[in-house]
Amino acid sequence: MSTQQPSVVLVYQRTTLPWVFDSAERAGIRLILVPRPDETVSADRLPPAVADVLRLDVEGDRAGALATLRQLHETTPFQGIGTLYDPAVPFVAEAAELLGLPGIGRDAALGAQDKRVMRERLAAAGLNVPRFVGLKAPSAWEEAAHLDFPVVVKPAHGFSSLGVTKAERPEELRAVVEEVAQICRDKLGRAGGLIVEEYLDGPEFAVESLAHRGEVTVCGIGYKGEPQGPYFEESVYRAPAVLPEAVRDAIRREVTAAHTALGIADGPTHTELRLRGDRPYLLELGARIGGSGVSEYIVRNVTGLDFAADALRIAAGLPPCSFGAGRTPSATGAAANYIVPCGGSGRITAIHGLDELRADPRVDHVVQMLFPGDVVRPYPDFTGYPAFVLSRHATTAEAEEFHRTLETAIRIEYAPEGSDR
Repeated sequence: MSTQQPSVVLVYQRTTLPWVFDSAERAGIRLILVPRPDETVSADRLPPAVADVLRLDVEGDRAGALATLRQLHETTPFQGIGTLYDPAVPFVAEAAELLGLPGIGRDAALGAQDKRVMRERLAAAGLNVPRFVGLKAPSAWEEAAHLDFPVVVKPAHGFSSLGVTKAERPEELRAVVEEVAQICRDKLGRAGGLIVEEYLDGPEFAVESLAHRGEVTVCGIGYKGEPQGPYFEESVYRAPAVLPEAVRDAIRREVTAAHTALGIADGPTHTELRLRGDRPYLLELGARIGGSGVSEYIVRNVTGLDFAADALRIAAGLPPCSFGAGRTPSATGAAANYIVPCGGSGRITAIHGLDELRADPRVDHVVQMLFPGDVVRPYPDFTGYPAFVLSRHATTAEAEEFHRTLETAIRIEYAPEGSDR
């Protein structure tokens, strides 16, 4: 491994999602990849930025993983550690503290990963959040019965749309809480805690930010649709969002204040919020690059600036080059992600339309995650998204029109789950 380049341990990033690897290569940062346990990586097919592969069981043997990192750091020092995988954020923060590396700290990681703690800290700081109740166990469901309905039940430690379910009426609450708790046991290996919060209507937005030494730069704001529930399957991400400048300023202020409330002073964040009128209400803030790197693609193709490269620099203890305090990046184009909906359940027999899109000049990436033979479980059980279609456009309006065509261009066929067909 070259001693001329800083090295960063990258935890649980899939090699099939290329953006952070490309950014590392552009930034001259060598990566030590900790693969996901369910991913087989081949030495001859690793991205060029990957200098080494390190197998760790972060979730099953946390102490052993930390000991292995300490031993590696003592023999071959590395300059940073990071992740784009939300459940690994607390582990990365703990490892950075243990090894004296840059990081957000364990307390900030707790606030960014446990939605109950996050809500409490944001509310205590006077920020706009929906009314909520944190539940330690599903048996405590009655503690949330006084909220105004409809409400949304979420795993406290969940990610993406795993288990997120809307309860329309008080009499539905117990069954929904028990259903979400069971999904937590099945998918996360524990019931953990839950959060119940009042449902907010209105459009949803994603905000990509970068903090360095306490100064926060909002790098991009994108439109995420208006999901109504009862399950909240993600569908689109189009940037830049078309908003009045006063609303954009309100979003920047709220997101910047959220970093302070959670104690996140360094690194990338991905914030999701809803607008009610002109007022932004924070849903959650993740201390990572969003979408396993999709946010890097969006920000870079809207602004021309390298979001993930700067995030890696900060992880290695270096100053950012593209983004900085006092510099609000301007949009030079539009970028979009169409998240192919499952549109059903059962065993996938065919997926139509993706091959044609790979040849479309507007499309840079078709990232396929589900294939014929895979089984898709009905919501709220979250199997995963069939594919991402990432594209570039001259304007957000053109991206929106393109997405309308994809609604009919992509089609998934299913057979019953037990079928061999």
